Amino acid sequence: MMETERLIKMANDISNFFSAEPDRTVAVQGTANHIRKFWEPRMRQGIIHYRQSGSTGLSEIAGLAVDKLISEAGSAGQDSVVGSE
Repeated sequence: MMETERLIKMANDISNFFSAEPDRTVAVQGTANHIRKFWEPRMRQGIIHYRQSGSTGLSEIAGLAVDKLISEAGSAGQDSVVGSE
């Protein structure tokens, strides 16, 4: 599994790109969409586990994006977020 520090950096880099968006909701959605579409399931699992453990280190937008993924996993089943697409 990828190192957690690398996942944090990647999520923060993605959120930094979307932070130029004036609407924070759109920035969070864009970050979540990118992680959902382009990260492997084990990477998504890693960042979700990191967030659920209460660890800090994610930017505000990245943290909210991962919270969105967690929420989606809870309402649609874990496979929809961390499984294969």
